[in-house]
Amino acid sequence: MTGPSEHPLARAVKPLVDAMGAEMVEPGQASPDDVVLAWEGEDVIAVRLPQLSDSLDHILAALERRHGMPLSALDRRTKQLVVRSLEARGAFSVRHGVETVAGALGVSRFTVYNYLNRENGTKSE
Repeated sequence: MTGPSEHPLARAVKPLVDAMGAEMVEPGQASPDDVVLAWEGEDVIAVRLPQLSDSLDHILAALERRHGMPLSALDRRTKQLVVRSLEARGAFSVRHGVETVAGALGVSRFTVYNYLNRENGTKSE
């Protein structure tokens, strides 16, 4: 018998679960906040979603891997693009999101707000 993590459904959703910073657990260990995935009427795996603040940390780490360097080492233009990307993903709706992003980028909160305002000013023109 294959274990739940070896089930085709679990293998199929694993890249998505990893990208979200979530965790797969046995269906019997699922808490009320977990998402239980079923296959042909049988519960196969439960996905434990991360806390929003953990998700932001996970997204920032993924961006560092994608750029191949610490976000603080990026040039100004690339930092602006990162801020736009994070805004689109809802990073600034997380408590202390601006502070967390500013720390990762090696800039002040004021600079992050400037990047956000510059982008919003461009959208309204």
